[in-house]
Amino acid sequence: MDRIVIIGAGQGGLQAAISLRQEGYTGALTLIGGEAGLPYQRPPLSKAYLKSGDAAALRLRPESFYDKNAVELVTETWVDRIDRAGRVVHAGDRSFAYDHLILATGTRNLRPPIPGAERCLDLRTLADAQTLRTVLDSPKRCAVIGGGFIGLEFAAVARGLGHDVTVAEAAPRLMARVVSPEISSYFKDLHKRLGTVLHLGDPAAEVTGAGMVLKSGTEVAADIVLMAAGVVPNAELAGEAGLEVNNGVVVNDRLLTADPDISALGDCAVFPDPTTGRPVRLESVQAATDHARLIAKRLIKGEDMPYAAVPWFWSDQADAKLQIAGLAAPGDATHRRADGAIFRFADARLSAVETVNNARTHMQARKALAGPDVSRAALAAVDYDFAALA
Repeated sequence: MDRIVIIGAGQGGLQAAISLRQEGYTGALTLIGGEAGLPYQRPPLSKAYLKSGDAAALRLRPESFYDKNAVELVTETWVDRIDRAGRVVHAGDRSFAYDHLILATGTRNLRPPIPGAERCLDLRTLADAQTLRTVLDSPKRCAVIGGGFIGLEFAAVARGLGHDVTVAEAAPRLMARVVSPEISSYFKDLHKRLGTVLHLGDPAAEVTGAGMVLKSGTEVAADIVLMAAGVVPNAELAGEAGLEVNNGVVVNDRLLTADPDISALGDCAVFPDPTTGRPVRLESVQAATDHARLIAKRLIKGEDMPYAAVPWFWSDQADAKLQIAGLAAPGDATHRRADGAIFRFADARLSAVETVNNARTHMQARKALAGPDVSRAALAAVDYDFAALA
């Protein structure tokens, strides 16, 4: 294998390049990204960067890394077409031949069909965050469409900077897609204490020059409206190339598409959950980097291992650090431990543990979920005390 091309220069794409070199790959390696500048971290954009404005601190590797490791970094370039038969990627008037192609195309912000949505600001890229920092240089009334991680992280930072904030969430509770009702309630109370106005179960129906209008008819006056209503996987390129797409690029448990010359990783990849077998797509830096390492080992070392890492997620909102180990379905049962940790159960199996400002339990949960017995009976025998299971 002499030529590997990676489409997508986010954290997962760059990790693939790093891991390929670490595993001993010496062939040509091209990393193609649509944005200008060096690859950077996205999670701090809605948190630390809005406060500091330090873009240099976001860089994943210095410029010297790419020359030293013979990684051809191609920026401000969008791939138009994948020629699978010829094993060539086309981008405008440029083409890149490959022996293996890795799709790390990530996601883009969802734009619901709301009249006036074009007035909204986004918080997805460094350019988006730079725009927001400029807008927030004086007191503003901020409206947020969406009560998920990004919307709430922004809301907490904006309130901390002294801005008025209103959040409109279509679901009846915050972060409903990813956390238990108990954790939703905790963060509802936190944001209310911060002074954020919450409208739950009342989605935005229109964005106007004066703010936004909710489905209930409530008018929210705002100087800026942030769209944080979720994301859409960038899977069109794969679909147009004839690869299977279903809420992302479909891959097997080795992260390989039906084409043996194309792998996919990170936010754009749909793979079988190692515990349940159901197709999942994880919007997680951890998953993207773990995917990249597994693909590199498969391509260079021939290690034919399924992806089986325990997923984990986090969100920093004001002084509360939410950490989730595992992957729960919306209907999973909950058990609240005395210290506030939330244990989620799919029938008799532990599916996830949610904690706030409890890093020790979070790390114990990740270790336990990787073990052979996470049944309710085993955990109940030690009152859900992971230390006793060690």
